Amino acid sequence: MHSEILGKVIKIKIVLILSLVFFINGCSGINFFGKSDLPKASPEGIYARASEEYQNGNYGKAREYFMRVKEQYPLHDMAVLAEIGIADSLYSDKDYISAEEAYNDFISLHPVNENVPYAIYQMGMCHYNQMEAMDRDETETIKARKEWEKLIARYPESKFAIMAEKMLKEVKKRMADREFYIGNFYMTQKKYKAALARFERIASEYSNVGFDYKIEYYINEAKTKLADEEKIRLDQEAAKKKQEEEKLKKAEEKKKKEEEKLRNEEEKKEAKRLKQEAKKKKEEEDQLKKAEEKKKKEEEKLRKAEEKKEAKRIKQEAEQKKKEEEKLRIEEEKKKKEEEALKKETEKKEAEKLKKEEEEKKKEKENTDKK
Repeated sequence: MHSEILGKVIKIKIVLILSLVFFINGCSGINFFGKSDLPKASPEGIYARASEEYQNGNYGKAREYFMRVKEQYPLHDMAVLAEIGIADSLYSDKDYISAEEAYNDFISLHPVNENVPYAIYQMGMCHYNQMEAMDRDETETIKARKEWEKLIARYPESKFAIMAEKMLKEVKKRMADREFYIGNFYMTQKKYKAALARFERIASEYSNVGFDYKIEYYINEAKTKLADEEKIRLDQEAAKKKQEEEKLKKAEEKKKKEEEKLRNEEEKKEAKRLKQEAKKKKEEEDQLKKAEEKKKKEEEKLRKAEEKKEAKRIKQEAEQKKKEEEKLRIEEEKKKKEEEALKKETEKKEAEKLKKEEEEKKKEKENTDKK
């Protein structure tokens, strides 16, 4: 239905443009559904031929003529209109991707042209005609919505803004339908939190599209289910917590018994170990005592041997000393005798010398007296 309405709009635009061309060239009239009376080589004539082909549904042929106007007369006013014609022919040929690009190029090249609102509206329609099923990707739906919201915001007085508002309401309803479809699916899957988010989104973003009363019921229903679910969850958590606490208590008691058993075993083991250590220590002490006694005896024996050896050594040294002393005494006596003999000899010689000297003195005196 929207495509039919839009086709009529496009045809009306082309008729108006042809009327303008006719007026400019001073012609008496133009046959829109037959052959054009305009010169074929002029931009107006070529545009009129393009419009004729378009009216006859030959969109590809029409596009060729529109392209001729644009390429051969790029500075002519008709070239601007030909750009719209190219985009319209692509749209009518259901090549929505190329059409959307052509409308967008027109807006970029002629941002203040009076046909910009129409081009924006058509960009939205390109996305609208590419929308997929409700349960599929909604990228094109979102893009259509953005284009029409942009048109309404920038050109609120345009007749295309009014058309965009109607289409925007339909798109919003479609998006709301999709949100409701997903939310209802979540309800059947008992995913009430996700469902509530979808329902609340419809209430906040898609008001006045036919869901207001219906969605209020589903929001309350989802909240009730969530509350019930939360109560069940809390009860389950409490029961689970109680079970865990009982399990933990039993585990603690079991652990305590095992620790007590282990402690008793450890104490028993420790007592046995201490007893063995005491026994071993006593054996070691006895062995040490015997070793010390044996050592003491050996030391005593060694001491006596040493004392005996020392006594023998001392005795030998004493005997040796005695011999040496005796030898020394004998030598001293011999020396003393020799000294006495020498002394006597010396005294004898001295006496003989004195006697001789006295005799010599006596002789000298006698000689002196004789004289």
